[in-house]
Amino acid sequence: MHSKNPFIKDYDFERLILHHPILGDFVFVNDYGTKTIKFGDKEAVKALNTALLKFHYGLTYWDIPEKNLCPPIPGRLDYLLHIADLIPKRNIHLLDIGTGANLIYPILACRHFDWECTGSEVDLDSLKNAQQLIRKNEVLKKITLRHQPFKNSILEHIVLSNDAFDVVVCNPPFFKNSSDAQQKNKRKVHNLGLTEADSQNFGGLSNELWYKGGETAFIKKMAVESVQFKDQIHWFTSLISQKENLKDIKRAVNKTLPSTVKVIQMDQGNKKSRFIAWTFQG
Repeated sequence: MHSKNPFIKDYDFERLILHHPILGDFVFVNDYGTKTIKFGDKEAVKALNTALLKFHYGLTYWDIPEKNLCPPIPGRLDYLLHIADLIPKRNIHLLDIGTGANLIYPILACRHFDWECTGSEVDLDSLKNAQQLIRKNEVLKKITLRHQPFKNSILEHIVLSNDAFDVVVCNPPFFKNSSDAQQKNKRKVHNLGLTEADSQNFGGLSNELWYKGGETAFIKKMAVESVQFKDQIHWFTSLISQKENLKDIKRAVNKTLPSTVKVIQMDQGNKKSRFIAWTFQG
């Protein structure tokens, strides 16, 4: 985990429960005498997220529909902390592609760094929930949202002619189709030692989970579109969940002839992840 990540230490569950009492229903003491939650339980993670956002970032309300993805906040913040290392300036304007119902990247970027944020989303119900989060939290008023009307577009129809962004962030759909998602979800449940019922806790809409060709095809499409906006966006970045896709993705990005391409590794406990970043500017 990034050295500046405030969640690198154990959670202070007593203080978190004071801010969101429902969290107390999910906290237990494990075999090592440590207070924790079952991270395979979506409702437990949702309660923890709500408590973290209230306690650390001053939100008064945060909620997502049952069907939407529930993101782990420390890992999402890690991505942004590495973005801050990549772009050494104070006032950053960030564009989040596929912000989702949870709005997590703009929330963290706005509240942790005081960045200006724009989020795009293709699903109208998710966009509606994200807008409700802004409406119910005065501290999120700097966040703006845009609807992506075309499912096969990423930057096109979102980046307007007068826009200027310092960075694009993206957590792309990483499955190729619904059957791929179901198969890998079962493997995840097995690897985590969870019961079959727990598999229901890894939610997500189709547009959140899969894209024809998976994350490789999505980022390739994003790379092609990035050429069109190379003078309006300084850094294009995207998470890459599967290490085996990195070589193919990097080759596709290099074909667009950027001036710089970087792959930034991130370690979060036992989980290793990475994101690719490229720019056409000096």
